[in-house]
Amino acid sequence: MRTLRLALVLTLSAGALAALPAAAGEAVPPQVRARAVVAQMTLDEKIAQLHGIRTETQYRVVPGLPRLKVPPLLVTNGPAGVGPGDVVQPSATALPAPISLAATWDTAAAHRYGDLLGKETRHVGRNLMEAPTVNIARVPVNGRTFEGYGEDPYLVSRLAVDNIRGIERNGIMGNVKHYLGNNQEQNRFKVNDIIDERTLREIYLPAFEASVKEAGVDSVMCAFPKINGTFSCENHLFLTKILKQEWGFQGFVTSDFGAVHSTVPTANAGLDVEMPTGKYFGAELKKAVQAGQVSTATIDDKLIRRYTTMIRAGLFDRPTTVTPIPAREHGAIARDLAARGMVLLRNEGGLLPLSANGLRSVALIGPFATEAKTGGGGSSKVKPLYTVPPLDGLRAKLSADATVTLHDGADLAAATAAAKAAQVAVVMVGDNQTEGRDKPNLSLEGQQDALVRAVAAASPRTVVVVKSGGPVLMPWLAETPAVLQAWYPGQEDGNAVADVLFGAANPEGRLPITFPRAEGDVPANTPERYPGIGVDARYSEGIFVGYRHYDTNGVHPLFPFGFGLSYTSFDYRGLTARRDGDKVRVSVEVRNTGSRAGVETVQLYVGDPGTAAAPEPPSQLQGFAKAALAPGQAKRVELTLDARSFSYWDTGQHRWRVAPGEHKIMVGASSRDLRLHTSVRLPGS
Repeated sequence: MRTLRLALVLTLSAGALAALPAAAGEAVPPQVRARAVVAQMTLDEKIAQLHGIRTETQYRVVPGLPRLKVPPLLVTNGPAGVGPGDVVQPSATALPAPISLAATWDTAAAHRYGDLLGKETRHVGRNLMEAPTVNIARVPVNGRTFEGYGEDPYLVSRLAVDNIRGIERNGIMGNVKHYLGNNQEQNRFKVNDIIDERTLREIYLPAFEASVKEAGVDSVMCAFPKINGTFSCENHLFLTKILKQEWGFQGFVTSDFGAVHSTVPTANAGLDVEMPTGKYFGAELKKAVQAGQVSTATIDDKLIRRYTTMIRAGLFDRPTTVTPIPAREHGAIARDLAARGMVLLRNEGGLLPLSANGLRSVALIGPFATEAKTGGGGSSKVKPLYTVPPLDGLRAKLSADATVTLHDGADLAAATAAAKAAQVAVVMVGDNQTEGRDKPNLSLEGQQDALVRAVAAASPRTVVVVKSGGPVLMPWLAETPAVLQAWYPGQEDGNAVADVLFGAANPEGRLPITFPRAEGDVPANTPERYPGIGVDARYSEGIFVGYRHYDTNGVHPLFPFGFGLSYTSFDYRGLTARRDGDKVRVSVEVRNTGSRAGVETVQLYVGDPGTAAAPEPPSQLQGFAKAALAPGQAKRVELTLDARSFSYWDTGQHRWRVAPGEHKIMVGASSRDLRLHTSVRLPGS
């Protein structure tokens, strides 16, 4: 009977299958339904479905096929909210930058973030959200550092999985990007990333692998750069051998906009949809099929993949609609997420949190104090539904008779006078990262450093709020009692920053990226590494990216990976680690030893023995957990390590291996604050 039923399904016309109501459609396997649709298509129809179009009224769209009831593919930019989509960009919630989400170290927050992305994509009538961005922050001056989740592949992977699950639970397709490389904007259309096999497997591939294997992401975007001499979108090794065959990816591959450079090599490598138009996948692809250079089976596979994915998401059975976004409800989520991602870097003398009681005058100073910093620039820029400027956020916390004096900081003398006259000075500085160009260096632009120094000299109660998309140098750090890293807080900037400054939210963010003391301290610190010589950027630092570089080379950072202060304090004790089959169970007790409720991020690092052929850094993140604790409360945190947690990529055998010997297990509050140590002996594999 089962065989007969399948045969009957296969004989149904594509039109009949596409017209099935949702309930009946669910009884038909999505791939069977997709194959039936493709079987009814002409070659011209197939080619038209393999690329986007751009007209005066449509953009970021692959038109539907009404004859067979195939809906259009409607793309919108992410990953910081619903960005540019159609010809006219809709308004949407400007979320805190993804780097801020990374600073929460919270998979539940990543799911909430993704859920809001999916909901709003659906509200604006689109069906594919280009998110998340999981490229590793190899170069902190990268203009798109704010779009990603930082420098560590394990942290990036965990957040990406839950972000994708949040997006796709809404019947919206996720689109993990940019596969592969894409770690700098300088020369991004031509750069050739030269990356060895071990580094690819341990640093740059894991987040994509987790997105496919664990989250079941619906689509992947191939990137601009070449990888070891071959453009990403025509790279058969990465698109077909690794992504589709080794990892078992069932979705479809879209190109970044303008990242396609050929027809036949790209089609045969595994790209499924060219965006934004059909320069290579239009008339030229039809000719290639007719000439036998690209098989009909290859074309059909591309369409079956996309249609199967769309059917599984319910898009063949659900008409696209545009509905109002619940602005205040979603704004409240954005506000909470922004506050949770802020990192308290310095708090000498307990200046923070501020108390509104008795606070009658505040000087609000700086170029980032005059309006909300809603996000970075480029394709991820959101048109916010509303904004909350810093002034409004502060005033909402203060009594009615308190005064807030606002200065943009352009006039140092006036700013200094305002700071001297106020009880507290809040200086807001930052940067303006954007797609398309890298920052020239990590220094704050213009006279911002001089402004901080002048205000701090005038007021002993100076709070510096940094709104940046990544690390910045802080030559004034020792002169300022309090520093809060706020990233790009999004449309709720004013409220979220004030929540943390006044203690309505206890800062719980931890750095997802190392802050260096000097420009030359970063891993990619030679011209051949960055920006590259000619078109070649050599990743010769290997796996020693981010904190792995600092720890291995004894370079002392300004603030280490995983660092973050709280308005309370925490103590660790009772670390245990025991083997349980092929797992290692790690347990540690964490106690709130302060007077306020707070959240500690317990970080678990592993130190592998390494080999001469495969050297290892002193420690690598392999687990983390959040512990919310009332004053005096203690909790035992349980974390589990598996074989992958102790593995390195063996380039001789082209597989994961565990080195035999003693593997260190370290738990603490940052990569440089590992308070408890133990070890397990493993036989290797």
